[in-house]
Amino acid sequence: MTELNTALAAAADKGIILPHQVGALEAYLLERGIGTGGRDAALRAGTPAEIKTAEDSEQPLFLRGFHDILITIGVVIALVGLSGIGGVLILLPAILVLAEILVRRQRLALPAVSLSLAMVWCVAIAAQDFVTDQEWERFTRGVIFVWAFPLPLCLFYWRYRVPLSLALFLLSVAAAAVILVLFVLWEAWRIDAGLDPYLLSSIVFIAALAVFAAALRYDISDPRRVTPRSDTAFWLHMAAAPGLFYAMLGLITGGEAFWLSGEGDLGRAAAVVLLVAFLMTIGLVIDRRAFVTSGLLSLGGAIWVILNEAGVSFDTYVFVVFAAVGLTVLVIGIFWQALRRVVMRLLPDAITTRLPATR
Repeated sequence: MTELNTALAAAADKGIILPHQVGALEAYLLERGIGTGGRDAALRAGTPAEIKTAEDSEQPLFLRGFHDILITIGVVIALVGLSGIGGVLILLPAILVLAEILVRRQRLALPAVSLSLAMVWCVAIAAQDFVTDQEWERFTRGVIFVWAFPLPLCLFYWRYRVPLSLALFLLSVAAAAVILVLFVLWEAWRIDAGLDPYLLSSIVFIAALAVFAAALRYDISDPRRVTPRSDTAFWLHMAAAPGLFYAMLGLITGGEAFWLSGEGDLGRAAAVVLLVAFLMTIGLVIDRRAFVTSGLLSLGGAIWVILNEAGVSFDTYVFVVFAAVGLTVLVIGIFWQALRRVVMRLLPDAITTRLPATR
């Protein structure tokens, strides 16, 4: 139980507020950055050392303590067991009961994350069972399956105000839009976008760009990252970064995974390296490390291709690739703030004033 929740529960015991108002009032205060603990106090106090910790950690608010971890382990194990016993008929009521206790009443953060993911799992099982029993075309099944997610996730967020559930709702809307476009292309013109990597990559790129824009909006509304809006942005960036990368990668390579075999075009391999560098720069600008990690696999593959084309012997370049990727991550991680300062100096004040401050 958080310090804010404890204080509100004590207020309810004294009759200052009603017991059923504790959860709603806590969510209301957290949305406005009140009661977020040491990070909020540090930012209000303006102490440089404390602000430095808040800036460097990029720690989401759902990571609070081992108590949450212990409860989450129990939630995961219990739900897996219940799903095996009775499927969705037992799983869904269990999720809702646990959410009422752990999220709405006790406001435990990490269990809220696990229960949000469990809701996605539950909807996926129910939707899969439903479409499997129907004799529909592939695109029709896909539309029904994907469109099963937005409403339950929206209701889950409305009830429990979990940042991840809001992010999942927005992602499900983006996925529903993508599958709807694919369905319309097939039904109207018999165009199977799955067979055209450039068309499919373009559609996914637009959807990922929309998710990225939503994430930026939440980031800009909370540049000091002390409210749950920052957590929502964190999850959206986690999805937008690989979505943007692999959509752009598909436009560059035509969907050909040449970097996995070490055999490919040197020019395209160099383009992949530049693409990774571009997204890493975006990550530095907005202070989100998801854009650094999203393209590491492809970066290693591109370096593999470049070394192979350069004639480096087979028994050495695998380790060179690992070393190169690892050193890249270490350099960016260690010198993150210094690199941010360099990049931010190149941007106009109209942009930098709306982003997290540099040190």
